[in-house]
Amino acid sequence: MKRQLILEDGTVFVGEGFGSTEQSIGEVVFNTGMTGYQEILSDPSYCGQIVTLTYPLIGNYGVNRDDFESINPAISGFIVKEVCETPSNWRSQFTLDEYFKAKNIPGLSGIDTRKLTRIIRQYGTLKGALCSMDVTVEEVVQKLKGEVLPVNQVEQVSTTNPYPSPGRGDRVVLVDFGMKHGILRELNNRNCDVVVVPYNTTAKEILQLNPDGIMLSNGPGDPKDVPEAIEMISEILGKVPLFGICLGHQLFALACGANTEKMKFGHRGSNHPVKHIQTGKVAITSQNHGYTVEEESLVNTRLEVTHIALNDGTVEGLRHLDFPAFTVQYHPEASPGPEDANELFDEFQSLIERSKKGEVKEYA
Repeated sequence: MKRQLILEDGTVFVGEGFGSTEQSIGEVVFNTGMTGYQEILSDPSYCGQIVTLTYPLIGNYGVNRDDFESINPAISGFIVKEVCETPSNWRSQFTLDEYFKAKNIPGLSGIDTRKLTRIIRQYGTLKGALCSMDVTVEEVVQKLKGEVLPVNQVEQVSTTNPYPSPGRGDRVVLVDFGMKHGILRELNNRNCDVVVVPYNTTAKEILQLNPDGIMLSNGPGDPKDVPEAIEMISEILGKVPLFGICLGHQLFALACGANTEKMKFGHRGSNHPVKHIQTGKVAITSQNHGYTVEEESLVNTRLEVTHIALNDGTVEGLRHLDFPAFTVQYHPEASPGPEDANELFDEFQSLIERSKKGEVKEYA
């Protein structure tokens, strides 16, 4: 079954459809990871986006029940060079085609994904539509140019009600802006008593849970579209140790008076080198974000840059000079990807314990 991708600049790619026959519109992005397609397609941070994978063969180890980062994927489409129809792995339970049909997600294979990626790298992310072959290209292009993409992605993927993930250790309130399950797993591995709360939970409601620490999760979209979270963070800062990841990092920066900006095509992959400024140590990291903290905006804040991306020099980590709070732009839970940065969860736990003992000034 032929299917086409139409970009807002008029570029058309024709290939073979798989998964759902649904037509969809979204922001077209690319991910350079060689493995981990199941974790990528189920990452809530991709809400509303059409994801292109640069690695040519996808689906060769199938889809299994254990590697999902969310229960229901939020992507608008999936584009690959070649989709494997006969996976070979003892854990495989579905093919990509079967899974996408069950979740009503359209896929496209057989196009020049290298060319598509080069277009995005040159012109930045573009709006696109996955369509059948019976549409008029000119009409779709005009629709795309006038299309305003949704700005409520966090609302779409966040939990609507609080829920516990019990443990016998430190109480951590995990604010869900589009949480990957890997974050919850790492906290559970450290025996934390986790309470997951919606994105719009107030500072008062969080403090009533009597947390030992607060985790700000990853999530999709522009951080400035979540003003209630920025207000919550500003009110809670300094009262409880805080650790933020990805969107949580950006929201933390905004709450402290810094600014964020949209990147040309973002960081999406599992091999991004990040340098820890204080130690000089370089970690290979898993990343997925289209916005970044503007370094110049940090001048008049009480924030200090702790990590930088070696590929482009963008801000990858922050800490507060007065309060026990730190954040990173990348994903230390690394699902999928390297585990170089996993120790940040230990650092967060150590910060909580030192805070309990009144030793938090050591952090600054």
